[in-house]
Amino acid sequence: MEKLKLYTWEHLDALRKRKDPLADAAVATLIKNPSLAEEINTWTQIPDAFPKNYPQPLVEYLSFFNVAKEFANPEILKVGQQFFNKEGDIYLGLLGFYSLPYCYAFGDGAEVLVRSKRIVNEIGSRLGETGLFVLDLFKPGGFISDSSPYLTCAKVRLIHAFSRYFILNFSNDWSDEFGAPINQEDMLGTNLAFSMIVLRGMTKMGTAIDSETYNTILEYWKWIGYLLGVDLKFWPSNAKEAFELDRLIRKRHLKPTLAGKALITALAAFYKENIPDPLIRDQVDLLLGFFLGKEAGEALGLPSSTKLPGSLVELMFKLSGWRNYGSKKNYSLIRKMMELQHQEQFGKQFEIQIPVINRS
Repeated sequence: MEKLKLYTWEHLDALRKRKDPLADAAVATLIKNPSLAEEINTWTQIPDAFPKNYPQPLVEYLSFFNVAKEFANPEILKVGQQFFNKEGDIYLGLLGFYSLPYCYAFGDGAEVLVRSKRIVNEIGSRLGETGLFVLDLFKPGGFISDSSPYLTCAKVRLIHAFSRYFILNFSNDWSDEFGAPINQEDMLGTNLAFSMIVLRGMTKMGTAIDSETYNTILEYWKWIGYLLGVDLKFWPSNAKEAFELDRLIRKRHLKPTLAGKALITALAAFYKENIPDPLIRDQVDLLLGFFLGKEAGEALGLPSSTKLPGSLVELMFKLSGWRNYGSKKNYSLIRKMMELQHQEQFGKQFEIQIPVINRS
């Protein structure tokens, strides 16, 4: 419980000013050398060595991931991947109906998200990319026998750094009161949203999560946080610490904002337009409110509901496209189904690509 001493207003104020120097330096070189960004986007994994024309900050950044392989914990990774193999469809559904909306309720962090026009105008594509990101993270053998998830993490971390670069250099309405764009506090909060909040959502649905599973998922996302540049000094190691960190961040940032409402409006509209079952379409706002709860729901202008039983919520996911795989459900089928849905809906498969800046 030593981490609890770190969860103070003063410490999080300091984290709000901190960014990710390693990734930021790499992006500065990619801005000047867009052909290198194009090259990275063709990779299937991070190579062991890099051409001599690669600038030193980019080499240092990419080398971090090759060195990180030595610190992977196969036992934790295998157990986490087994959990996703069993619960992956619900996990992905909760990302869309709980984790992402939860992030929107935190006003200062939402200011970053709303400045990415693609999140508002191309919400379906962003949801697809987020789903692909999480699927890559939980790929069987990932980070152990399959090193491709390291490249996924490297790209996503660079995407965050590109967002910081554009906001700090081109956004005329960014305020210092928001903190640094995609700062260490917001990265901690997002990591919690993709781990603890998913488990909380499963509990709301009536699934019991034992302490061993809870701690394993926290440990899995500690590893992901390490690869994404999160300061692990503040990462919780158990449910009590996770609860207290989330509680403090809620106290600091949960509030109604135009940014948050713009984001939730775009998300809800996408669901209502694309969910095929009319019964489910009519329940989108209630479903979002059910997971978010009273405080976060009110911040986003959503009705609060505690009357939806977990079985009905699970049925909603299945009728909304999260298919019932029965006893055959596993990672491979979940990924195949998601790719099929992407192809049917968008006419393409999603890829995680870093921006290529045309300087001409």
